[in-house]
This record gives sequence, C-alpha cells and structure tokens, in this order.
Amino acid sequence: MLNAMFGLQFAVSAGRCTKGAYMQLVKLSEEIKADFKFDYVLVVDTEGLRALELEGHNTLHHDNELATFVVGLGNMTLINIFGENPAEMQDILQIVVQAFMRMKKVKLSPSCVFVHQNVTDITAAEKNMEGKRRLQEKLDKMAQLAAKEEGCDAECFSDVIAFDVQKDVKYFAQLWEGSPPMAPPNPGYSESVQELKSIILSKASESDGIKLSQFSSKIQDLWNALLNENFVFSFKNTQEISVYRKPEVQYGNWTWALRSEMLTIENRLHPQIENGKLDKIEVRDLSKEMRKTYEQIKKEITDYFENDADKEMLVQWRGRFENKIKDFYEELLTGVKRKLDEVIQQKKACKKLDEKKTDFENKLLQESKELAHTLREIIKDEEELKMQFDSVWSHWVKELTSDTKPIEDINLEEDQLTVLQSLGFECRDLQTSKNYKNLTKIGSYHDYIHLKKSSRFKAFLNYMQGKQNFAMPHEDQEQIRSFIENVKQKSLKIIQSKHVNNEETSDSLER
Repeated sequence: MLNAMFGLQFAVSAGRCTKGAYMQLVKLSEEIKADFKFDYVLVVDTEGLRALELEGHNTLHHDNELATFVVGLGNMTLINIFGENPAEMQDILQIVVQAFMRMKKVKLSPSCVFVHQNVTDITAAEKNMEGKRRLQEKLDKMAQLAAKEEGCDAECFSDVIAFDVQKDVKYFAQLWEGSPPMAPPNPGYSESVQELKSIILSKASESDGIKLSQFSSKIQDLWNALLNENFVFSFKNTQEISVYRKPEVQYGNWTWALRSEMLTIENRLHPQIENGKLDKIEVRDLSKEMRKTYEQIKKEITDYFENDADKEMLVQWRGRFENKIKDFYEELLTGVKRKLDEVIQQKKACKKLDEKKTDFENKLLQESKELAHTLREIIKDEEELKMQFDSVWSHWVKELTSDTKPIEDINLEEDQLTVLQSLGFECRDLQTSKNYKNLTKIGSYHDYIHLKKSSRFKAFLNYMQGKQNFAMPHEDQEQIRSFIENVKQKSLKIIQSKHVNNEETSDSLER
C-alpha cells in the first residue's frame, strides 16, 4: 500500500518480510510544493504486529513498544488490517494511549486511520456502521479507564489520538483480480489508494512541518520515554492494567497482616529474652506461631482469585502472587530470627560485660595509670599527650566490647523505597516523588492543579495562567494548604495506630 501510494520499494511478500521499522523521505514535487509548508514527507514502514511467526515468544512487550514508538513519531498512522474486524488492534491502541498519558515530558499530537484490506464487498462501510460504533465506544471506554488510572482528564480516545470513526476507517478491495502471478491489478484498489493519499496530503497541508533537528530531538525524547516505561507494555490492554492493580492492593493488605502478627510475636518474645528465659530462636518455632495467620492468608488469596468478578483475567497472575506471598513469608521468618538472634547475642554480651565490669574497671584504671606515667615521661606537650592517651583508650574499649554488635545507621529513604516497591508502587512514581517539595510551605499551587476537561473555566484558567502576573485566589490557596495538612495529620494517626515493636526500625513503621 505504501509502495503504491508513494512510489516506494519497501519489501513486500507473504509472511513477516519486514523486521523492525524502515523510514524513507519522499520529496514533494515542484507542482504541489507551493501548497505545503514543508519539502519532504517521512514514510515509516514497520513489521506486522501479533505476527504468527513469533507466536510463543515474548511478542506482547515488543509489539506494544513498537506501536507506541511509531504512533508517537508520526503525525498520522495507517493501521493496516486484513479483513473487516479491527478487534485485534484495539488492545494495542489501548496500551499506546495509556503509554502516551504516562509520557508527560514528550509533546505528541498523533492521529490514526484504519485501513481494512481485502474487503470484497464494496458496501462494507455501510454494513459495518454498528461495528464502527462499538469500536468507538470501546476505545473511549478504555481511554477513560486509562485516564482514571493515570490521573489525566481525557474523556475519549480522540483526546489522546485524533480519530474520527466516521471518516478514518477505510475499506480496500483486493490488490489482484484473480490469482497471481497472471492476475491483473484491481483498478478499485488503486482508486482507494489514491483517495487515501489525497486525504493524507489534505491533512498534511494544515501542518507546519518540522525541522530535521527538531525531529531528531523528538525521536530522542520518545525513545527515552519508551526506555523508562517498563510497566504498561507488559499488559495486553488497559483493562488488564486496571485489573492487575487490584491484587497489588490486596497484596499490601496480606503482607501487612503477616507482618502485624509477627510483630505481636516479637513483642511477646522480647521480654523473655530480656529476662533470660529464652536464649535460642528457631525458624520452625516462629513458623508454628505464625501458622494460623499464614493459613488464613492463603485461604483469602484462594477465595480472592476464585471469586472475584474479574477472575478469568486474574488467573494469569495467581501463581505470581502466591509465590510472592510465600517468598515474603519465608523472608519474614528468617529476618525475624536473625533480628532476635542479634538481640540474644547483645544480651549475652551485655551480661558478660556486667559480670566482668569490676575486673575491667580495675584493669583499665591500672593500665591507664601506667600509660599516663609512661607518656608523661616521653611527651611533654599536653595536647599531644591527650591525643595519644585517647587513641590507646579507644583501642582498649574496642577490645572489651568486641562481642557487642555496633549500632547500625538507619537509611530511612532507602528503607522507604524498599517498602513501597514491595507494595507494588512503580519505580518511576517513586523517583518522581523525590522531587516533591514541602507542599505545606509552597507559595502558589496553580502548577499542581489539573481541572476536569469539560468546563469552560479550564480554558479560561489556562489562558490566565499564561499571563505573567496570574495568581490563584488566596482562599483557594489556603483551602489546598489545609487539605494537605489534614492528609498529613491523618497519615500520622494511621502510622501511630499501627502495632510496631519498640525494637523495630523504620521498616515496619513505614508499612
């Protein structure tokens, strides 16, 4: 089709003849150049998506990435479909839309046209009106779902990718009349190609074009955005993403239930260790204490995946979450055992130190006197004398406390990231949150406000925000500041209500 439309020579044959993407510049002729604001049209040909030759391989991620890159790169994308039903492309377009919503730093203005090849009935367009309507409804519904997931204000598919279901769905007859190689070309096919080319050029005439340097920067920005996006491309469509996030939330509840029970056990064991009634901890003992809670969590997981309204879609992740809970439980047991062993070791070291306290004091006193006497005869300078004595004294103290585990520094930020990642938060969101300021002390919040698209007030506000001296009303600023402070206080109350071991570091508190 591209070859017939632009006189190109892209590879054409049965099967997957194109791998990756190929581009070629097509120069505008002198006759039509005056009608356009650019000199060349860039045509990109890509491999087919959902190729049967690659069935069984990890094509989902690859196809989603390729489609997002190509649609974002061009002003218009021709989606070539063999047959009358575009359902096979709907899933990919949903992922493309959600990916665009997440690429906030890349300025994109794509559009698309569906081209149905090998349609024998010339009245297919009229007969498929109901199919077009359902296509539009599904794309709009998925765009709204993606917008809700990503915090955007898109209300329909065309808010992200320009598409008119009445004008941007084309039907092409077969290329050949009869069976190749002796069959002549179908004149109807050529007419359809010429008509589509006219539509493309008509829309292109409204564009200002782009310089090669700007195009290069656009490719770089889009490519970097693709490399940084590791989440949505692993899913079949937007519905899958929405459904997947539900067990992620449940996973956080399940892990907290296990951790909370373990904290109760720890608090019960700590006094026994302090009183000298317990001097050894085994994993099997902790497992026995946790068995009832762990079995209850496993039952909840089974019930969730078997009875949820989206169980048919959830089944593909059931094994993953069951293994995640199992691994978390085993790590919890070994981690608590290691922590309690350290407490026992610390207790023994302190007891040993207390038993020999008098001997140590006498020894240190005697040796310090001898050292002071020796150094005073050798060194006359008081400052150097003190330095030498402190050095030797530190060495003695280190020897006496060699069995005592030193206090480790707590990296609060690193612990927070570890906890949030284990609860299913995406790395990209965590990295973005690092740039947040102290929101309660910000002078103006207008850069943080995103209004719903429907109101005329949004257009007015966008216009006003472009003015140099624009500022939100003081009452609105204070209302936002009060809201942030309320959220902060409620969060602190929730944290304080959690059952946390006194010996615990920030890890449990953050959860």
